[in-house]
Amino acid sequence: MLAVSFTLPAVLPTSVPTSVPTAVQMMIPASLLTGVHAHQQKAAITRVVFNERTGTLEVMHRFYLHDAEHAVRQLIDSDADIIGNEQTRAQFAEYVQQQFSLTSASGEALVLSPVGHEIDGNFFWVYQERTLPANVTSLQVIHNALREVWPDQINTVNVERGGSVTTLTFQGSDEQLSVVLE
Repeated sequence: MLAVSFTLPAVLPTSVPTSVPTAVQMMIPASLLTGVHAHQQKAAITRVVFNERTGTLEVMHRFYLHDAEHAVRQLIDSDADIIGNEQTRAQFAEYVQQQFSLTSASGEALVLSPVGHEIDGNFFWVYQERTLPANVTSLQVIHNALREVWPDQINTVNVERGGSVTTLTFQGSDEQLSVVLE
């Protein structure tokens, strides 16, 4: 396993500075100004954080809202509306929670409790947590969200413990990946 540290890309500006000439402004695609992308990204990022300060194992799933919007129409109902309907948001959050699991090296399922979900800009977030498990030296991780909808869906899981980050990438036929915790 390779420990990787990363920084999420900065949000693109929503307007063009007035110092930019009008002719140049007209050449900038609107999608770059709004941060809205017209196609599906088919990628999600999950953070699994061992929070010693609070005594909790925190899990934060981030999906592109555009992907979630298309997915709920296949997973829930062709008229599902994740943006305008709280019930659809709750159903998608429950779906994500069912598609993600953590197991200790001894085979103990580390059951996570739902904390909530929200739309934040171009992203849909799902939150889970549990008390920190004792004496966990490794994890087996399953993250199948949206992989039955899009075979090329990539789910990245960053496991953070003691200042170290280990990245797992679910793609193709990956069903379960493991991480050794230091």
